[in-house]
Amino acid sequence: MATGSLFLMLALISIGLTLWVTWKLEGGAAAVNEAGRLRMYTVRMALALETQDSARLQVLSKEFDGSLELLRSGASMRPLFVPWSEDVRARFEDIRSEWSALRQTWSASRKPEAATLSAQADAFVGGVDRFVDAIEIQIARWTAALHVFQIFMMGMAIVAAVVFMALSFLLVLAPVSRMQQALDRVRQGDLGTRMPVESDDEFGQLAEGFNLMAHALQTSHQDLERKVREKTASVEIKNQRLSALYEISAMASEAGSLATLAKGFVQQARKLAGADAAVVRWSDEANERYVILAADGLPKVIAQREHCLNAGACLCGPIGDHPRTRVIPIISQKDMLLPHCHEAGYEVLVAIPVMVQHRVLGELNLFFRSSAELSSEMRDLLEAMVRHLASAMEGLRAIALEREAAVSEERSLLARELHDSIAQSLAFLKIQTQLLRDAVAKGNTAARDRSMAELDVGVRECYADVRELLVHFRTRANQEDIEGALRSTLSKFEHQTGITTDLVLSGHGLPLAPDVQIQVLHMVQESLSNVRKHAQASRVQLRVQRHPWVFEVQDDGVGFDSSVQRSPDSLHVGLGIMRERAQGIGATVQVQSAPGQGTTVRLALPQQPSQAAEEGAEPDTESVQALP
Repeated sequence: MATGSLFLMLALISIGLTLWVTWKLEGGAAAVNEAGRLRMYTVRMALALETQDSARLQVLSKEFDGSLELLRSGASMRPLFVPWSEDVRARFEDIRSEWSALRQTWSASRKPEAATLSAQADAFVGGVDRFVDAIEIQIARWTAALHVFQIFMMGMAIVAAVVFMALSFLLVLAPVSRMQQALDRVRQGDLGTRMPVESDDEFGQLAEGFNLMAHALQTSHQDLERKVREKTASVEIKNQRLSALYEISAMASEAGSLATLAKGFVQQARKLAGADAAVVRWSDEANERYVILAADGLPKVIAQREHCLNAGACLCGPIGDHPRTRVIPIISQKDMLLPHCHEAGYEVLVAIPVMVQHRVLGELNLFFRSSAELSSEMRDLLEAMVRHLASAMEGLRAIALEREAAVSEERSLLARELHDSIAQSLAFLKIQTQLLRDAVAKGNTAARDRSMAELDVGVRECYADVRELLVHFRTRANQEDIEGALRSTLSKFEHQTGITTDLVLSGHGLPLAPDVQIQVLHMVQESLSNVRKHAQASRVQLRVQRHPWVFEVQDDGVGFDSSVQRSPDSLHVGLGIMRERAQGIGATVQVQSAPGQGTTVRLALPQQPSQAAEEGAEPDTESVQALP
């Protein structure tokens, strides 16, 4: 601002001086013109004297006096100024004195001669010319001074431009360049960049503001990096914990035994919690005893001594009516029954109950040789892992129960099959043996031969029943389709009996569940067994409809009157077994027969939901396939 004010003052002064000198020059030029009029008035007055025009002479004399007065006083409105100097003033005084003398001469009664008048006028005009020359010399001086001043101002303008550019570079461009370089460094990531504050002007204030901004950015960046590091560490911890949960879940799904599951779990729990030792204990139904399932890092001496703990004998185990996670400081006490943990150097015990459906299955124990604090996140993670363990243990228990139930069911099936077939045949043989013994004792030859024949027939039937049971038990269902199992059953039946069999399949549907397939196969086998025993048939046809599932076993045997009530022979026993099996899977069994027209056993399975949605679709063309 100071530099600009100085240059503004110089510019105003130069402009003012230029205007003032120009105004003076204009006034001097006007004075020269006015002095030229004095020459004109002089010539006109001389002519008026020659013509003796007194009135004209007086008018011109007054105008001449007015011009002299105007030159003496000047006029600012025109403008008209005489550039006075000593020479100009002397010339003007000469004109005035000469004009006074000349006016007296020209006003006398005696007029001068023409030659004298002309000489006087020329002499006076010469004085006016000398006055004009003096004015022009003064004007030339002012003009020269104006030229010198203009050259000086041109030099000043050049110097001012140079000074302004230098000051602009030093005071504006250089700070702006430094600011730009500092911004580039900040943009490149150097948040420690600072600008020197070298002045108190605007750029100094801007530098201070830049430094404050850079400091705020650096602080914010450092805080952000710290928060990112903390968040990254937290995410890594959570990732590790999720990975641990995933490994626990994978291990629980792959573990084939409780020992394998417990061993893998205790290793993961110890690693995740950073414990010095970890133990998984299993509890009985009454929660009175705790047995070590697996241990990791626990001394063998302690593992042997505390393999089975009674509730209340140690810090482990007794959890009261409300099981929860406990952090127990191990303190040496005189009344401790089992001070093994303290003797081994452990200071803190963490006990987490293994529970499922509010039922305690056991406990996880973590041992620390130094003081340890269990954070809420770690507590939640360990409890989640323990819940996975409890679910896996319960799953293994359920699998074991399923296996036991399957074995029991298979045994029941064997017992039922033996009871319904071989047991009855053996009972019949027992009766015939008693009859044979009586006939031999009485010497009744006919009764003896009849009993021996019955025994032979019974043994043959018992042998056939045994072979049939072996065929039944070796038959396995296909998870995808029952067709293969049906073909195998018919092939074995045809091979044993010599009866021709056909299999007719129609429609398409979802495959049957394996357990349903097994029951269907047993019912089909029972129907074929009745054909073998009673039908005296030469051909058997098995028709299967897949939508919905319907199985029909039709023979061309002797048949029977299904409306007549009969004694419970083997046929009715077989039908009863079939109806029991059908009831177990929600199916229905119908028997259609007439003397001489063969027998048809129809097994209809309940309609599946997906099949019900497709109701009304046309079945595919039947395909009839005859077994060789």
